[in-house]
Amino acid sequence: MLAARVIPCLDVQDGRVVKGVRFRDLMDAGDPVDLAKMYNDQGADEIVFLDIAATARSRQTVLDIVEQVSRQVFVPLTVGGGIRSVSDVRLVLQAGADKVAVCSAALDRPELIAEAAETLGSQCVVLSIDAKRRGASWSAFRSGGREDTGVDALEWALRGERLGAGEILLNSIDRDGTREGYDIELLRRVSEAASIPVIASGGAGNLEQIVEAIRAGRADAVLVASLLHGHEHTVPDIKKYLREKGVNVRW
Repeated sequence: MLAARVIPCLDVQDGRVVKGVRFRDLMDAGDPVDLAKMYNDQGADEIVFLDIAATARSRQTVLDIVEQVSRQVFVPLTVGGGIRSVSDVRLVLQAGADKVAVCSAALDRPELIAEAAETLGSQCVVLSIDAKRRGASWSAFRSGGREDTGVDALEWALRGERLGAGEILLNSIDRDGTREGYDIELLRRVSEAASIPVIASGGAGNLEQIVEAIRAGRADAVLVASLLHGHEHTVPDIKKYLREKGVNVRW
């Protein structure tokens, strides 16, 4: 089994990192460049930037941030939010990102995944899925978790893989920012069905929940925000705990 990755997530709006609950009640969490450098120095395996405003104005702000970060950190950067075309993907990669996450635009036009993968390689295409439970299944949402597409999240994950996505970033809207733990059932279903890596996102409130996401949820990586931004733990804290619990992590 590949080593599990610990990935700090920076939700960026108007040039600042913000954190909320279920995509709402956003509060300032700091400067993205400073935080990215700190997490890089702490030994983060990767860093994810998500432009939650996803407008033309915010896109340029995020591109500027990515350019600044890429000059200071030496871990892979994934950037998402408002990516609507292969041209957008190219711009983000040229700014210094290593991977690009697509969400709403891919739901609107799934061919975007295939076009990006064929043009630039599957290794840089991440399918981001904002999923919310609907009875016994989960629905994929668009527009920052505001619009239910009615698309089954598990079926969408598998279709995204077939179209050429190299990874799946799986975020539970129900758990986002709640600190109640990742949605293990959702994670397990997608991880067992897909053959590409799945990144768990949404809900980490303590270190044991991270272990659970990897072991019970079978996630290949964990996205962490609140635990890090609130200075409750550091990346080394998380990795040390995972190793003590027998989880293979990069050191």
